[in-house]
Amino acid sequence: MRYPDKDLTHLQNTLGVSFKDPTLLERALIHDSYINENPGLAPISNERLEFLGDAVIGLIVTRKLYHDFPDYPEGKLTNLRAALVKRATLFRIAEKINLGQHLFLGKGEEANDGRKKIPNLAGAMEAVIGAIFLDQGLEVASQCMLSLMHQEYDRLPKNGLPPDNKSQLQEWVQSRFQQPPAYHLIESSGPDHARWFTVEVRIGERTLGQGSGRSKKEAESEAARKVLEQLED
Repeated sequence: MRYPDKDLTHLQNTLGVSFKDPTLLERALIHDSYINENPGLAPISNERLEFLGDAVIGLIVTRKLYHDFPDYPEGKLTNLRAALVKRATLFRIAEKINLGQHLFLGKGEEANDGRKKIPNLAGAMEAVIGAIFLDQGLEVASQCMLSLMHQEYDRLPKNGLPPDNKSQLQEWVQSRFQQPPAYHLIESSGPDHARWFTVEVRIGERTLGQGSGRSKKEAESEAARKVLEQLED
């Protein structure tokens, strides 16, 4: 099986992982748009590794939270985990290590700012962790993920999460407009195991902001978060 010729030494150094099978790392970076244009060079995209990495990251974060917060009930642990494994968080981590520059993209996706898209970067981050898990095992994958995630982890409120974004935005909107904000699904795309939803939040006919996520609930929360950030600015 042939893969594109790309030097990923710098990325391995950034991750702190030296792959026994470098083709696993290469596969983790292959977007399906590249497959469409180069089926002979790269017959397999990163979607299967993305599926695996999603589960591995969930386990890594769950184990970390379970040990660090022994007095927290399930509900609080679930909220903390959701904040760490959501795609917006993984996107920020991927941006921090310049993962986008290593992606294999088709020409159309490249021209459409594919190296900066949340689904591409967050999905590649999951795929990379999935590749590390296959190549090095759970403990090395855990060390790598927690090292990359430490800033996000340290920002977690230690007494639990504040009110969620949608609740905060609803309180603000209702206090000023005497009506709740409305969320409208405007796009749904991607394979079944990695659906991607885009939502607008509106007051009447006025659009306040837009957000995306792997579920409608996550997309709505992300839209609300962006509006709250604009209000703070």
